[in-house]
Amino acid sequence: MKLAVAASVLAILPLLSLAAPAPAARQEIAHLIGYLTASGCSFQRNGSWHDAAQAAKHLQRKYDYLLKRDLVASSEDFIARAATESSLSGKPYQVRCGGNAPVASAAWLKAELAKYRSARPSR
Repeated sequence: MKLAVAASVLAILPLLSLAAPAPAARQEIAHLIGYLTASGCSFQRNGSWHDAAQAAKHLQRKYDYLLKRDLVASSEDFIARAATESSLSGKPYQVRCGGNAPVASAAWLKAELAKYRSARPSR
């Protein structure tokens, strides 16, 4: 009996590893989505370019979907699971700002996350 209980606990541990994001992570994710909205950059997904507002709405929908399934515990999870590639085609997302060459959305968002964190006062 004890072995069965232990096996059951071990089976669900991977499911428990993700939880709802902490308030700081939620604030960071909201910042990243807002940053994209205000950026004026274009966002490519599945071969088509979209304006920043459309892209932000798309990422917000993906984030909401992942939240309902407890699949985002951190800002890094958000970037990896919602903002890196299409969950349908697997094609990577890209961001193009002004006349600059497109860059991977994950790198673009990680750079902004690092700036945001460094600008915040230490806790």
